[in-house]
Amino acid sequence: MKEFNTTGLCVPSRHYMVDITGRVLKIKQLIDKDKYFTINRPRQYGKTTILNAVYNAINDVYNIIDLSFEGVGDSYFADEKSFCNGIYKDICSSLSISDDVPVNSFTLLSTRISEICRTIDKPVVLIIDEVDKNSDNQIFLNFLGMLRSKYLNSLRGRDYTFKSVILAGVYNIKNLKLKLRPEAEIKYNSPWNIASDFNIDMSFSSKDIATMLTEYESDCQTGMDINAVSDVIFENTSGYPYLVSRLCQIIQDNEYEWNSEGVIQAVKTILNEENTLFDDIFKNIMNNRDFSDLVERIILSGDEIPFTPYNKEIQLGTTFGILCNNQGIVKISNRIFETLLYNIFISQNSRSELSCERNQFINANGTLNVEKVLIKFQELMKCEYRSEDGNFLERQGRLLFLCFLKPIINGTGSYFVESATRSNTRMDIVIAYGGEEHIIELKIWHGECKHNDAYNQLLGYMKNRSQKKGYLLSFSFGKNKIQTAEWKEFNDGDRILDVII
Repeated sequence: MKEFNTTGLCVPSRHYMVDITGRVLKIKQLIDKDKYFTINRPRQYGKTTILNAVYNAINDVYNIIDLSFEGVGDSYFADEKSFCNGIYKDICSSLSISDDVPVNSFTLLSTRISEICRTIDKPVVLIIDEVDKNSDNQIFLNFLGMLRSKYLNSLRGRDYTFKSVILAGVYNIKNLKLKLRPEAEIKYNSPWNIASDFNIDMSFSSKDIATMLTEYESDCQTGMDINAVSDVIFENTSGYPYLVSRLCQIIQDNEYEWNSEGVIQAVKTILNEENTLFDDIFKNIMNNRDFSDLVERIILSGDEIPFTPYNKEIQLGTTFGILCNNQGIVKISNRIFETLLYNIFISQNSRSELSCERNQFINANGTLNVEKVLIKFQELMKCEYRSEDGNFLERQGRLLFLCFLKPIINGTGSYFVESATRSNTRMDIVIAYGGEEHIIELKIWHGECKHNDAYNQLLGYMKNRSQKKGYLLSFSFGKNKIQTAEWKEFNDGDRILDVII
C-alpha cells in the first residue's frame, strides 16, 4: 500500500503525491528551448522529486547526465585536477561511456564534453542537484565559467555543448555571493548570467492537494470531503510541499479523522515535534539578531515592511522559505511557520509573573472559559505592569498575552494568528479548544472611532467563521482610560466581550 512520504525522493508507485505533471511539462519546454536555468527553492520543497519526474519525462528524447553534489567530499573540489577528473568520470558513468583517460584541466574537460555532445546519438542534458553544497568554491566558479563560455560559443556555431543545464539547490546560483577565501571580498555575481529565470510555482494549491487526497480516498475510503480537507491543509501550509505531506502523514499515522478537526490535530502535532526544517528556522532566529528583529516586527508589532530582495534579512527569509512577498509587503510564508515563530518568541520571553493555575479556566464540560482568561490577564497586567511605560506595553503587550495564553491551552488546545487580517493596530487570535473555536482580537487603543471600527471588523470575521461570540482585547496607554470588561450586544444575537487594559 502507498504511503505519504516526507524523506528524500517521492516515487509515484510508492507514495501518495500531488499531480506535478503540469510543472514537469513546463520544465520540459524550457529544456526543449535549450535553456540553462537554476531551480532554487527552500529546503524540502520537492526539488529532487520534480527533477526525478523530469528525468523520466525526457529520458527517451535526451541523454541525461544526472548528478548530485550531496555527499561529495571536500577532495572533489580540492583543485582543478581533482574536480575535472571527478566530474568527467561522473559524466561518463551517467552516459555509460568507458574512458579511463585522466582529465586534469578545464581545457581538457571542455574538449571532452564537446566530443561527447558532438558524437553521441541524442542531445545531452546536464542536471546537478544540491549544487550549492560547494557553491562558495573557486573551482565551482571556474566550472560555471566554462559552461557559460561553451554555451555562448555554441550559439555562435563554434562549439558543441549541453542542450540544457539544470542546477538545483537552496541558494540562487545566478546571483551567488561567493567568498573565495577568508580575506577575500564577497563577489555578488557568478558567471551564471546566461541562465533563464525559473518562475514555475512549486508550492501546492488547494486543487493540487486534492489530487493527492483523491488517490488516497480511492484506496482507503475514509468518506472525507476532499475539497474541504484540502482547503484546511492549504490554509495552514500555504502549499509548502513538506508541510502538506507531513500533515497528511500525521493524520494517517495517528488515525486522526480526515476532516477539519483532524487537520488541526495534525497541526498541533507537527508544532510539537523536531524536524530539520524547524531546526533551520530556530537556528536563523537565534543566530541572527537582525533577522529575529525583522520577524518580531512583522508578527508581533504588525509592521508592514515593504518587500525588497536587496535587504539581507529579507533575502535570508525568502531563501529559506520563512518569508514571502505578499503584494509588495513582507509576510511570514505560512500559518504553521508563523505559529512556530510565536512559540519560539514565547519560549524566549516566558514570565513567571504571568503564570497561574490553568484548571480555573476550564469548564466542567472540558471547554475553555475565555472570559475568565481575559479578565485574569487584565488583573495580572494591572498588578505586575502598572509601572511600565506605554512604549514597553505597546511593543510587548501582545507577546505578554500569548505568554499568558499558551500554558493554559497547551497540551489540549491550539491557536493561530490570522495574519491576513492583521494591520498596524490589530490582530486576530483563533483558539481551538474542547471542540470549540474562539476569536480574540487584539488591538491598540486609538480612540472611540477606531474602537467602533474594531467591533465591525471583529463581527465580520466572526461571521466568516460562523461564530456568534467574540472577544476584543485592547491595550490603552491614555492616562485617563480605565480598565473595563463588559459584554456588548449586536444585531442577530452577536456578542463581544470588550476588555480594555
